[in-house]
Amino acid sequence: MGFAEDITEFIFVEDIPQKADIIFIPGGDQGGLAVTAAGLFREGYAPLVLPSGRYSKPVGRCLIPGFETEWDFLKSILVKEGVPEQAVLEEKQATFTYENAIYSRRVTDRLGLKIDRALLCPQACHARRALLYYKVLYPETEFFVCPTVTRGISRDNWFLDGEKIDVVLGELERCGSQFHEILREYAGKRQEEKKWI
Repeated sequence: MGFAEDITEFIFVEDIPQKADIIFIPGGDQGGLAVTAAGLFREGYAPLVLPSGRYSKPVGRCLIPGFETEWDFLKSILVKEGVPEQAVLEEKQATFTYENAIYSRRVTDRLGLKIDRALLCPQACHARRALLYYKVLYPETEFFVCPTVTRGISRDNWFLDGEKIDVVLGELERCGSQFHEILREYAGKRQEEKKWI
């Protein structure tokens, strides 16, 4: 199925990790993301980790037992996995992926951090959309995606099960619908700039 392979290559982005300035975790209730990020930290790939997340906007509250926000949950795992507390930056406002990127940028700007290279630790099936959002907010940054397989959805099996297909094609659809507005806004700004040249 050549078309399924094309979808796989688009959605399931994965890079070889490289030395970077920071490790980003785009929120969520999947603790494996923090385990992956902590492993990269321990191996010396970056000196800082920035998990992001309050809770999922459609739900309206954090459903992770014992935690007020996704950030608190992810931070607890990072610390348990050997990341010093002072190396974990705080962002606990975001309620969806675009906000993860927006509020993370506000944190790094407020701290005066120049992010030339970054590691991004999303869910494997969410990798492309997360990467695109972070690229919107960090256009000058080179990203290396280090995903974690969650919910049993991987590049090797997503097309073999109806529920997994729904998740991955839902991601594909959102890459079109959600970036449509961003691109139109960007195009409008470019046209305005040309008027003044």
